[in-house]
Amino acid sequence: MTDERPVPAPGLRERKKRRTRDALLRAALLLFVAQGYERTTVDEITDAVDVSQRTFFRYFANKEEAAFAVQDLVESHFVAALRSRPPAEGPLEALRGAVLGAWDTLDEALCDVVPVDLYMRTYRLIESTPALLAVHLRRSTGLEERIARLIAEREGLDVDTDPRPRLAVAAFYGVMRVTGRLWGQGEDASVASIRRMAEACLDQIGPALAADWR
Repeated sequence: MTDERPVPAPGLRERKKRRTRDALLRAALLLFVAQGYERTTVDEITDAVDVSQRTFFRYFANKEEAAFAVQDLVESHFVAALRSRPPAEGPLEALRGAVLGAWDTLDEALCDVVPVDLYMRTYRLIESTPALLAVHLRRSTGLEERIARLIAEREGLDVDTDPRPRLAVAAFYGVMRVTGRLWGQGEDASVASIRRMAEACLDQIGPALAADWR
């Protein structure tokens, strides 16, 4: 018999800690997008929230961790969306449905932490800052492996003996990287804009893999 008792709400201490972390995160992202990641100091972030450097480092190991904190939430949101896709969908269909669905519900996923428009501006900053983009690509390797294993699980395959899950995920994330690059170069930084671009690029996977482009 499962325990169906409700999970107790966080206590006052935990709520205060969460508010402090969220305030530091919002301040960091606002400063990053306003004056650049590399020009922003930890002192400026803590001054904006009126706390000490020690408090900042209690929540974040460094500026980089703060820059990617919301990206972690977005990636977890996408993984949850993928897990909920209908079992009958094929791998690429499930990945497509998950990423478009994740964009559609992004506000719901982030509303308690940062405004969606601030996240989108931060995402654009990541795409246009070489140091952050390098970190983003490195982090993506781990996420792609996680997704490949999830796809293999959906399909009843052994990811270590069957290359197809990793190949499908590699193709999907190649499209996502192209989408991010094109979106980052445009003028519209909205969720609707990147969703439209992702959908259009995903539609081109089949034609791009065709034997004859003429």
